[in-house]
Amino acid sequence: MGKVLTNRLEGSGILRNATVPSCLISGDRQGQTSGLLALDLEISGGRLIRIVPAGTLAGSDGGFDLDGGMVLPTLVDLHTHLDKGHIWSRKPNPDGSFMGAMNAVGEDREVNWSAADVRARMEFALKCAFAHGTSAIRTHIDSVPPQEAISWPVFEEIRQEWAGRIDLQAVCLFGIDRLLTDQHYLVPIADRVASAGGVMGTVTYMVPDLDHHLEQIFRAAMDRGLHLDFHVDETLDPAAVTLRHIAETALRLGYEGQIVCGHCCSLSVHDDSEVDRTLDLLARAGIAIVTLPMCNMYLQDRQAGRTPRRRGVTLLHEMRRRGIKVAVASDNTRDPFYAYGDLDLVEVYTQATRILQLDHPIGDWISCVTTSPAELMQVAHGSLEIGREADLVVFGARNWNELLSRPSGPRDVIRGGVSIDTTLPDYRELDHLMRERQV
Repeated sequence: MGKVLTNRLEGSGILRNATVPSCLISGDRQGQTSGLLALDLEISGGRLIRIVPAGTLAGSDGGFDLDGGMVLPTLVDLHTHLDKGHIWSRKPNPDGSFMGAMNAVGEDREVNWSAADVRARMEFALKCAFAHGTSAIRTHIDSVPPQEAISWPVFEEIRQEWAGRIDLQAVCLFGIDRLLTDQHYLVPIADRVASAGGVMGTVTYMVPDLDHHLEQIFRAAMDRGLHLDFHVDETLDPAAVTLRHIAETALRLGYEGQIVCGHCCSLSVHDDSEVDRTLDLLARAGIAIVTLPMCNMYLQDRQAGRTPRRRGVTLLHEMRRRGIKVAVASDNTRDPFYAYGDLDLVEVYTQATRILQLDHPIGDWISCVTTSPAELMQVAHGSLEIGREADLVVFGARNWNELLSRPSGPRDVIRGGVSIDTTLPDYRELDHLMRERQV
């Protein structure tokens, strides 16, 4: 990626002539909601102690002249699958379809997902995210027995080991259709999630007695004081309306926790009346939405020999107009659900801008990978705040056009006021896993 700073920052120093999105300054000190500001930033003892107009600190020692280079807070990835990541080399998707991904992951999990395998792949993914400038991640954990007894303890160990570098949260993941046949599953998995300080979740489909099963999941969360995070309507079938049912269930039960719904692809093919009805319910219920544009573009509307017509991403612009909190995230990485990716939220934000047309004006859409997911995860990241640890990403790019045109351009990552090594791990580190016990 190259470097911006001429030397390492070692806990204290001044970043002069920086370009900073005003929407990412805590408290919006400039009285603006969007736009770029020319600022000087002072760091001392690993913390950000001053944010002042550019030129104010021109005579101070120990500084770096960024010549207009952009500075962002470290980034927050609200929806990932660290336990699935980087299995592509041993188990690719045979046809790029959603069912191809489901089957391939299931086969690989059954044979290969030992504690050592899951740990190595999760650690590799975290090293990538850390080098790119991410400081908080929520991951969904495949929780179908017996895998949950392997993956959840590994996650808890890694969360402790990575504390101070990346704040980690986990969500249990299973298909809601499991409740049709396994009446004894919900209590133990909800207890496991609660004991790990996790988030309750499921993949929703239009199953028989959907409202009853949603209520079971809501009540399991309510009894344990858990937040909820759903995979929702990851299809372009206009009959898929589980998002509306989730909102109706939340309102009916008076659920007071936080709800995040991911994907919500079918909303893009609903008629206007269904869209309006659903969005109104989401706003009333306070449900947040996270879109996963790269994965959804990869999977949705795929038919062999036919050019895709539909993007498969949800209605972010319409949601924002109703005051619904929205975020953008990485989703899968080098696995059958998405063959590519590197947990680089700068790439994700760039692709989201192009796919969802988050431009003209760009405004404060950068909040989708910073302040919004940080608020939803309830972590102290994603904004620039005086007194907070100086966790920053510094770019050579001087404006949005330069950054979005060359997202892989020069970049430095600063954590606690100290420049980190941004060397990415080599894929060869995983070669031993790709050779052993292959499906």
